[in-house]
Amino acid sequence: MLSSAGFAKTWQYIQLFKEGLICTLSLSALTVVFGFILALIIALVRLSKVKPFDWLATAYVEVFRATPMLVQLFIVYYVIFANATLPTFKLFGFIRFERFLPGVVALSMNSGAYLSEIIRAGIQSIDVGQTEASRSLGLTGVQTMKNIILPQAIKNILPAIANEFVTIIKESSICYTIGVQEIMYAVNATKGATYRIAEPLIIATLVYFCLTFPTSKIIAFFERRMSRGDKR
Repeated sequence: MLSSAGFAKTWQYIQLFKEGLICTLSLSALTVVFGFILALIIALVRLSKVKPFDWLATAYVEVFRATPMLVQLFIVYYVIFANATLPTFKLFGFIRFERFLPGVVALSMNSGAYLSEIIRAGIQSIDVGQTEASRSLGLTGVQTMKNIILPQAIKNILPAIANEFVTIIKESSICYTIGVQEIMYAVNATKGATYRIAEPLIIATLVYFCLTFPTSKIIAFFERRMSRGDKR
């Protein structure tokens, strides 16, 4: 049952939620950056049709899209980083790097699989005539991709990439299972201290909503602006 006393107890641990907010934003921002780089590489490899690399890239995408995020996170943390000796310093004074890094790696690998399909579709949406025209002007395949195809493709998929950021904000909550001090970690810690669960969950819901809802509206606004620009 929700109660004012429960919220009062929970509010005493509001600093945990503030730290969780910083950690969640850090996780999401780094995941988008590294996930995009990985996705771009995978998309280009799949489009290159160079065997067996395109087969490996396809297998990577299918495996990560067909398995639960929690399983991927546990494999990265408990298997891949099992014997790794990571630095034990704390980011911002409270985020444990040895737990934060595996979380970023797992989220980036998962996001890369989904983003690669978005990027691949964006590249394939560009008229093939532009490639032929650039070749006739003497540009190499790399120059064509770098200077003509990719800039247009990225412009077309920017809204999808931004929406992936919103998705990652929500998916980052799973990292509390390996001890990353994000928002759900704050919920769990507050529950252990106050023996209350409803109030911490309500606060976490509000924090996530305040992160994702305005971001979604900003994305929609810029998407409309970009659409108007295309029509002109």
